[in-house]
Amino acid sequence: MEKRTFALLNDKKRTMGALGNHILVEFMRCDPHVLNDVSSIERDMVEAARKAGATVINSTFHHFSPYGVSGVVVIEESHLAIHTWPEYGYAAVDLFTCGEMDAWISFDFLKEAFRSDSYSAIEMKRGSKNLLKRIDFDISSSRQKADEWVNPGMYTRNVWFTDKDEFQALSLRYTGEVYHDVTTAYQRVRILESPKYGKFLALDDMVMTTENDEFHYHEMISHPAIFAHGNVKNVLVIGGGDGGTVREVLRHSGIEKVTMVEIDGEVIKACKQHLPDIAAAFDDPRLELIVGDGISFAEQATHSSYDLIIVDGSDPVGPAEGLFSVGFYNNCYKALKPDGILVAQGESPKFNEAAFTDLHDTIEGLFGKGNAYVSLFYVPTYPTGMWSFQVGTKASATDFGHIDAAEVEAFVQAKGLKYYNSSIHTASLALPNFVRQLLQRK
Repeated sequence: MEKRTFALLNDKKRTMGALGNHILVEFMRCDPHVLNDVSSIERDMVEAARKAGATVINSTFHHFSPYGVSGVVVIEESHLAIHTWPEYGYAAVDLFTCGEMDAWISFDFLKEAFRSDSYSAIEMKRGSKNLLKRIDFDISSSRQKADEWVNPGMYTRNVWFTDKDEFQALSLRYTGEVYHDVTTAYQRVRILESPKYGKFLALDDMVMTTENDEFHYHEMISHPAIFAHGNVKNVLVIGGGDGGTVREVLRHSGIEKVTMVEIDGEVIKACKQHLPDIAAAFDDPRLELIVGDGISFAEQATHSSYDLIIVDGSDPVGPAEGLFSVGFYNNCYKALKPDGILVAQGESPKFNEAAFTDLHDTIEGLFGKGNAYVSLFYVPTYPTGMWSFQVGTKASATDFGHIDAAEVEAFVQAKGLKYYNSSIHTASLALPNFVRQLLQRK
């Protein structure tokens, strides 16, 4: 049912000379996928302004995880603003204009863009001139500042991608460009771009890796275990579709074979195309790349066959949820050689305390109290910045903290590593008191 309602001032004289026209719109029964896409929302709001003849000055938009977009387009004629509730198929839109601009043109465009088949709109005249008195004031200083400012010739974009839970959030400003956007049977796979961090991979509205800080994660998930073990030949990587982990593992000349099992081939495809520096080792002849279920693969793996198993999964939701189960890690334990090492993405002790502690308890239960380690490191684009890898060493004789420092430093220099070194290896195992206390809870 379509309906336009108008709320105007009763005194007709008061509406004749208004400073502005204000339309408050409620779009209902919209496409929820459209309402949750910050890049398309920003594009459509800007285009709605331009369709009505407005001059766009600035756009600022935020995406909230898991859903919702807020934003405003500043125009010379005032502004267009929006907030969406995709889970209800609802968008609240604010169209404020002055001059000769017809905001109903913007309304009609957005109605089609959001695929809304029900709406309500209220139009109000703002700033009736017969109720106001013009004030004369000295604007010479304002004119001087305006003359000094150089218009860049195009509107500036201020679009924000937000990864959050119910308590905290991380926001990245990004350009608004979408290089890859495919929803698979498992998740939504996107490649976006940040002025600060370069192109980045987002899975289901969560930042997975960025060009600028990916080395923090990928160097720490691979090199510490390889140097602690001392003789890694055969490696299994579960997950890691961006390719960064296998790239780091294959830097070691002693590696004979890496088997990588990634459940979503679209992640591999997107990263090979748009993040080639991260996905740089997919053509290495030592790599066997399998698009399949890593949980099932671990269940069927030959016992005592791998020197190192790396579980490079995302947060424990969606396709990665099973990567945090006791049964899965029991299968990984069986697939390790007697002196094998397991490394798993371990969440943050400040962001997902429950998953962090549960995973530690699982690894400690399988490998033994003295053979379970937590390695802390820092990734600027992960919520709270502090993240962990959790480690299990199958042989009690393996001390994960013991390495040949000279060998490590020679490797670091030869390969040009940016995060990992011998000092970081040792320091990452030093846990703050609050983390120690967290791990002691039962």
